[in-house]
Amino acid sequence: MTISLKAGASALALALAAQGAFAQDIQIENADWWQEAGAKFDGVTIRGVTESTPPSNFVTDVIAPKFEELTGIRVEIETTSWDQMYDKAIKDMEAGTGIYDVVYIEQDIVYSYLSRDFLVDMTAALEENSDLQAPGYSEDNFTTFADYFRGENGDLFGVPMEAFIKIYLYRTDLFDDEEIRAAFQEQTGRELEPAKTHEEYAEIAEFFTQYFQEQGEDIWGTTAQAHTGHPASWYEYVESILPTFGVYNWGINADEDYAATVEHGGEMNSDTAKEALTWWLSMRDIAPPESVQSTWTEVATTFAAGRAAQGLVYGENAAWIASDENQSRVVGNVGVALPPVEDGVMEEIEAGNGYIGYYDGGAFGIPVSSNNHEAALLFAQFLALPDLQEEWALAAPRITLTSTYDSERVQQLDEDLGGYFSMMRDDGALFQGAPPYPFHAQVREAVAPIFYSILTGSTGVDEGLDQMAERAEQELTNLGYRTN
Repeated sequence: MTISLKAGASALALALAAQGAFAQDIQIENADWWQEAGAKFDGVTIRGVTESTPPSNFVTDVIAPKFEELTGIRVEIETTSWDQMYDKAIKDMEAGTGIYDVVYIEQDIVYSYLSRDFLVDMTAALEENSDLQAPGYSEDNFTTFADYFRGENGDLFGVPMEAFIKIYLYRTDLFDDEEIRAAFQEQTGRELEPAKTHEEYAEIAEFFTQYFQEQGEDIWGTTAQAHTGHPASWYEYVESILPTFGVYNWGINADEDYAATVEHGGEMNSDTAKEALTWWLSMRDIAPPESVQSTWTEVATTFAAGRAAQGLVYGENAAWIASDENQSRVVGNVGVALPPVEDGVMEEIEAGNGYIGYYDGGAFGIPVSSNNHEAALLFAQFLALPDLQEEWALAAPRITLTSTYDSERVQQLDEDLGGYFSMMRDDGALFQGAPPYPFHAQVREAVAPIFYSILTGSTGVDEGLDQMAERAEQELTNLGYRTN
């Protein structure tokens, strides 16, 4: 099937419209091998659960039907909300009930799963079952994002199915407008270009908010993922803002007995962290009014509606914002750039001592509690076949195999996305997944109420971060990670 990127139709829209019929058009090499491998699983049904996202929908609408066609193994994938997906998967694995044979593993929670031995070691399982090793499947073809799903032994415990970085989006139609550029030059004394520092970003944000207020238009200078009661705001702060100021791993120092307070060697309440949060709150205050109720989803829809001149947006959303005219009013007017940073931070990162932002995504893993390990292993490998990846990247822009970057059609889409895929390929090493903390969810939930209190103005920045650092250390002590 040929997916056109022209004439007002996006790759995403066409692929999703095709749904099950699309699966028939994808040609899989070694189809006979898959038929023979599936023969011994006659009557088996694989059940899975995942978050309802474009990449997951491609699995249910295209990949699962194709797998069933070739192997005869039925696949039932339940797509639901992020919180329901997590709740259902973890309860099943904790109870050992074996409801699910494959589960979506978000990058930031994988370390908790590994510490609790929830997942099958796929590398070892395939070595022990050589007759199940599929032609065309190779761990060596994964991008470096796969490293976040490896155990201490280097083995793979999840097959990546989506990966994206959180990047700086800006409206090229606004940044290139001669009248706007002249006004910015007159006001600031410099050319209007994507910001490289926080000072530049703030100057641009303030300019656009004021400029369009004077024009009587609802366009603002920046986005803000600043929901006052949802983890999305916490993630924006610790994963997207703090690193650009030079505070990494949430400000928790694993080398100093998991210290969070400055007093004990951490940085959660450091002067730099306080500066970072103060800056971000100042940007929130000149962002669209809905920002105080915005998660990752609403930030994307705000930008797609043309309500912001610039912002930090997850790449999975950046792709459809730039390419899907059915959902976005700014198609053809989206530029991508690296997030702004403080002086000296990029040098630290390039020296391997930090990261510029979040490399996010997820994988499908096989619960130890599953009763269909072997059939699930076949399905996991099928997800990573190069034959499927080109269409998957076009339909739900994400790349998990290095070979996918070489596709001519993917390269064409990259142009339409303003070079987003190129940035992932060339600058992905500047981004990093969540820190390898098995206590990820516990510490987040322990400090979140204080963080929300800061966002609502009930607690000051300095006081709030001091409280958060102390509360984090208390939780880490209760969990047994801090010993002093």
